[in-house]
Amino acid sequence: MNITFLLNGETVELKDIDPTATLLDWLREDRGLTGTKEGCNEGDCGACTVMVTDQDGAKAVNSCIMFLPQLHGKAVRSVEGASSPSGDAHPVQKTLVDLHGSQCGFCTPGFVMSMVASHTNGARDHDTQLAGNLCRCTGYAPIIRAAEAAEDHPVPVWVKDKPMAVQPTSSMLPDSSDELAKVYAENPDATLVAGATDVGLWVTKQLRGLDPVIFLNRCEDLKEITITDKEIRFGAMVDMNRMGEALIDLHPSYAEMIRRYASVQVRNAATVGGNIANGSPIGDNPPALITLGATLHLRKGDTRRAILLEEFFVDYGKQDRTPGEFVEAVSFPRQADRLKCYKLSKRFDQDISAVCGCFNITVTDGVVEHVSIAFGGMAGTPKRATAVETALTGKPWTRETIKAALPAFAEDYSPMTDMRASATYRLETAKAMLKRYYYEDQGELSNVLEVSA
Repeated sequence: MNITFLLNGETVELKDIDPTATLLDWLREDRGLTGTKEGCNEGDCGACTVMVTDQDGAKAVNSCIMFLPQLHGKAVRSVEGASSPSGDAHPVQKTLVDLHGSQCGFCTPGFVMSMVASHTNGARDHDTQLAGNLCRCTGYAPIIRAAEAAEDHPVPVWVKDKPMAVQPTSSMLPDSSDELAKVYAENPDATLVAGATDVGLWVTKQLRGLDPVIFLNRCEDLKEITITDKEIRFGAMVDMNRMGEALIDLHPSYAEMIRRYASVQVRNAATVGGNIANGSPIGDNPPALITLGATLHLRKGDTRRAILLEEFFVDYGKQDRTPGEFVEAVSFPRQADRLKCYKLSKRFDQDISAVCGCFNITVTDGVVEHVSIAFGGMAGTPKRATAVETALTGKPWTRETIKAALPAFAEDYSPMTDMRASATYRLETAKAMLKRYYYEDQGELSNVLEVSA
């Protein structure tokens, strides 16, 4: 496979590359650019952060789980490219020095590149932008002060990269869903790579060989978001940050959960289709989408079919998807916002859910008219709480009804005990989430982040 991209302003052409070679390894081992560090090698710590610019703009991403073919036609900035060719420091580099924001030095390049990307985009929610850079070894406040001090400095011209106009170099880098359908039908055993935030770990942690590999990142028609009066539809390649932005006004609780979904770097790469297709029982998207009545759109060759999302998850590790068939989009009806999503994890930001509960309950004239409740982390698949739904439907919307429905959780779920939570804890927190939904609906404060003494 041959690819072309920009690296720190210079054109790079690579021939016959290993499709699962990571950007991090190539930077360090082939180019000698050792400023980019390897920490966790799984997209968790942010030490390997670089800035990648494509047609959607500049993004901070984790280079440790980004495969080289994903860069075809894009522009990459490593920490060596944060300063100008003549050596002028980027504003965030200057403020980090002036305000003593550098720590032991190992994670500093990752912080720099996250800050370069956020500065380029004019982002000022620094705690969110830096949540994916985990090191706090000698203090975090100076780093935030440095980010704030750089806010009003102009974006340096040398980091204003533009993507390249390049031609396809391989059928394994399709430019559209039509091309993808064709090549996948011909190679049904191929591994599909969307953002590589999950598949990347198959290589870096499990040392698996993935050949053949089909990369979806150039399929622009799979990145479309369509919002009408009747329906909201996300293409499979819509990244999680764009999805969250689209949902802020429509379903703000869902959007807030997405903000806690991994980190900016991961959300810039991770896709809604990938999150669904991997079938994880602790994926955060499916519970929310199920409660919204989502439909999953699948395609194999020229044949398309649509199923309810909740029917896609057959059993642990098993989905209703045949060889050569891929997720094309997910859609759900436009509706009044009654959705609440509660993500429970040991670490508030960038952590896997122990329990993720989503509730969509319609109340008319004081009576529960419609109920849709779904959980992740409570079973081998994302799963609806049908017994709880039955216990609530048609009943008065009161504390007594909520209390009477709580035992039904044990009919719906038999959760496991693992390192994240015990079975008992999971059941009790699921009950607490239903009570929280009721209290919030009554206007009572229930979010510990909003309650003050």
